[in-house]
Amino acid sequence: MSEFNVRGQQAVVVGGARSGASAARLLIERGASVTLTDLRDTIQEASALARAGVRLVLGSHPVDLFTSADLIVVSPGVPRFHEALVAARERGVPIIGEVELASRWLRGRVIAITGTKGKSTTTALTGKILDHAGCHVLVGGNIGAPLSGQVGESTADSIHVVEVSSFQLETVDTFHPWIAALLNLTADHLDRHASYQEYADAKARIFARQTGEDWAVVNADDPQTLALARRGRARLRQFAPHPAAGVDVTIADGCVVERGAGGDTPLVRTSEVRLIGAHLMADVIAAATITRLAGARPGDITAAVSAFGGLEHAMEWVGEVDGIRYVNDSKATNIDAARQAIDTFDADLVVVMGGRFKGGDFATLRDLLVARRAIVVAIGEARPLIRAALAPAVTVIEAMSMAEAVGAARMAGTRGGTVLLAPACASFDMFEDYAARGRAFKAEVARLRGA
Repeated sequence: MSEFNVRGQQAVVVGGARSGASAARLLIERGASVTLTDLRDTIQEASALARAGVRLVLGSHPVDLFTSADLIVVSPGVPRFHEALVAARERGVPIIGEVELASRWLRGRVIAITGTKGKSTTTALTGKILDHAGCHVLVGGNIGAPLSGQVGESTADSIHVVEVSSFQLETVDTFHPWIAALLNLTADHLDRHASYQEYADAKARIFARQTGEDWAVVNADDPQTLALARRGRARLRQFAPHPAAGVDVTIADGCVVERGAGGDTPLVRTSEVRLIGAHLMADVIAAATITRLAGARPGDITAAVSAFGGLEHAMEWVGEVDGIRYVNDSKATNIDAARQAIDTFDADLVVVMGGRFKGGDFATLRDLLVARRAIVVAIGEARPLIRAALAPAVTVIEAMSMAEAVGAARMAGTRGGTVLLAPACASFDMFEDYAARGRAFKAEVARLRGA
């Protein structure tokens, strides 16, 4: 197959955030004439992009710009059915995403990881294990650097460990992971996807281009992930915390083990894991499964896992003030992720929850919260939805800011208990992203400690 070539083409990049800016620079390097368009009047990288030769069209998405393009590269945050994209599609203009664009020029092999929850932790830990194993590893995608930024470093020996979201998978075509992992699947992003089935179908695209020489890593405890993987042609590798028929990597006798005809191979003792929560242990097992396929030794896995303290904003220990523990799980942006976080703790729990609603049913959390004598501090646009779903069985306190929320949580908390930020919602009503929300939570806890 001839190499993908954009030299001399008119390329339009839609969206000027991190991935869009990276795609624009890559297209310029490859000889395209690039116009980047964004609905915002200003973008952070405007000056740098203009110096690189990118034409900027800000404040609108002109339809004629899209319909006259040779190629459109769309950022994950842009809905597929924007009117300008629909018009371009009708004219036959190719429309791809940034991950698809970058993957066409990668020289190394790709490990792609997706799922409703846990993909960032699994991606980061997979990268660390392979680094311990001496591989040339490049980690990115939906976490860290965009995949477009890795093209220049890609060699035949590289392993690209890529976190991919449903939004990114919507716009892939030739994207071909050597190892593709689907960690779990529950309702999410239903504010963007028309239905749960559409969301699941987007996730399943991670397996679409695999062959019988590739691997599909799936969660044996989640029948949906198995069903989606079996649509493809790759060999299956199953993981689960509990031993069962067909499970290749699991926990036995206090160890994560790889099961085989010759017996179990210990990979890492569970006591070496420093992460909070059973759901994060599942991420460790997934990373061990992936990296064994990529050639990592048990010692590499133990060394990386024992040094891995987790990611910021993912069940992150913030500290203790006046005998109350504070934990930041701002990455819990859907109801199932919040459920897993809440389930980690016992009684005397205060949960800061809310933001921009993404779909699902807050009422499914009611029994879990009642069992823990939990109090909920509701923030953001979802406040009335949370109150309607949980009260009066659960005490719900409404707060208008993160400062007010942490102050209310402190007053409601009990010595020996925990205040948990588990929003179950997107952040965009109050914050730039989940990371800004988590930093705001931590800043308020630091203020309490100082006071």
